Amino acid sequence: MRAMNAPAGPTRTIRLARPGLDARVRVPGSKSVTNRALLLAALASGESVLRGALEAGDTEAFAAGLRSLGVAVERLDSGLLVRGAGGPFPADEATVYCDEAGTAARFLLAASAAGRGAYHFDAAPQLRRRPLGQLLDALRAQGVRTEPAAASGLPLTLAASGLAGGGLRLPGDTSSQFVSALLMAAPLGRAALELDVDGLVSRPYVTMTLRMMEQFGVTPQSGPGDRFVVVPGRYLGREYDVEPDASTASYFFAAAAVAGRVRVAGLHRRHALQGDVAFLDVLAAMGCLVEDLPEGVRVTGPAALSGLTVDMTDIPDTFMTLAAIAPLATSPVTVTGIGTVRLKESDRIAAVEENLGRTGVKTESGPDWLRVYPGTPRGAVVDPHGDHRIAIAFSVLGLRTPGMVIADPACVAKTCPTFFDLLSGLEQGTG
Repeated sequence: MRAMNAPAGPTRTIRLARPGLDARVRVPGSKSVTNRALLLAALASGESVLRGALEAGDTEAFAAGLRSLGVAVERLDSGLLVRGAGGPFPADEATVYCDEAGTAARFLLAASAAGRGAYHFDAAPQLRRRPLGQLLDALRAQGVRTEPAAASGLPLTLAASGLAGGGLRLPGDTSSQFVSALLMAAPLGRAALELDVDGLVSRPYVTMTLRMMEQFGVTPQSGPGDRFVVVPGRYLGREYDVEPDASTASYFFAAAAVAGRVRVAGLHRRHALQGDVAFLDVLAAMGCLVEDLPEGVRVTGPAALSGLTVDMTDIPDTFMTLAAIAPLATSPVTVTGIGTVRLKESDRIAAVEENLGRTGVKTESGPDWLRVYPGTPRGAVVDPHGDHRIAIAFSVLGLRTPGMVIADPACVAKTCPTFFDLLSGLEQGTG
């Protein structure tokens, strides 16, 4: 972590929430859904139109990677047009730059391994630091070679000759993105993939992957425990509606929890692909009123939030949202099952603790948990360490904390370039 002095560069001062906040927000399309749909459409036969696809740093990096691999991706007014390859990527040699997009590195590596050729992968320094060893070991077990031979991260060169299929076992701490990457590439293998995971973490993301594979024409089978079987097959191009991003919506639901009432249009608890809608259950347990209306979900905050202890293993991307508003609860908030967030864009537990400490809030933590004590936060300069979710989460705290300043506000472009425009509709001094 960097020093506690205020970071240099541009900042964004958060204004307090409007009195009697009652707002309606339409958040951009889901990053997780957009990038899965991009890959499935790229491997499919025929064209696909992805309506409502997210336009942000991560999705642009994913689309650029597909173009490098020989797949045509065009931006339309309504979303994205993808001309599918009908199988493995057309290019037999390519340089793929993933920028900071973890899903691009994971999903495109596995899908490239299903083809034949030499593919050089690289990324921004932030993503270079994130480990890929378990995914690369799995791909090597499927017959792929890498240079360096024992590579555990980027940069690397993948020498692909197709995926063998057959039995494959992964340890229980394997990233759900690694599992999703292998599953989506599996229909291109020479034989059925029989994948066993010894205790799957972040299961909702894998469930999303399985549902989307089926929507694009391939039906995986789930066996006892965490067992998945995918037989060789072909994806089919289609028109596809990308639902609003539930992780981005969580910030506005949290704003309602501490400042009034907010409706997020187009997102529904019952039908959402994204597991992060379960964040609404956390807010309900803290005293919020959660309503699934025909227009979308509406959250109304209580007179005072209750503290709680919650396992967020399945929804780690919303951990920062909860932690940022936790000081405003009447009793401690303890979050468990979040060890994986230490290996994201930042060490998110450490970054949250550091920035809550800047506001004068007491915290305790361990390898996979964080406890936040009630307090009266004071204004501070928040250093997000280049992490979009830290910047956005602490912006929500700023709706109730005078003098909250976000350093490096441009980092939100990774997943929600319009976040501060959307937030301005909740702040004082705006229409």
